[in-house]
Amino acid sequence: MTDNLNAYTATGGVAPDRWASALHLFDDGVGTPHEETTAERWERAQLLFEAKDYIGAAELLVAVVEEAPEQTGPRLLLARAYYHSAQLRRAEEQLRQIVERDPVEHYAHLMLGRTLERQGRPDEAQPWLRMAGAFAGEFPDDD
Repeated sequence: MTDNLNAYTATGGVAPDRWASALHLFDDGVGTPHEETTAERWERAQLLFEAKDYIGAAELLVAVVEEAPEQTGPRLLLARAYYHSAQLRRAEEQLRQIVERDPVEHYAHLMLGRTLERQGRPDEAQPWLRMAGAFAGEFPDDD
């Protein structure tokens, strides 16, 4: 269970989920496994994302989003993890859900536009990018 405790990344840094594998050390009894809470998974997913382990972060975030579907933060980070790991259709799906639930989430508009562009769909991307620009206070010149 403590395989990751002494693990290091390819660049020589400590593995971001180093302590997650040692959680059993703090259990309330011998042989009683510690079940990771949603909040702990969320924190570990953020660490993995920061360490650029986008696939690992996405795997954790899927469960977090299922357990707390109303939360925008985990869903947005899941979309970003999908985007950075080139899972663009999945990123698009998550971003559309965010925009549907929270139409003024400007970063979701920007990410959706960028995701559509990256999929080779620039015409579909333009309205989302314009909306993101409007939310940011960037208005096109009428010259």
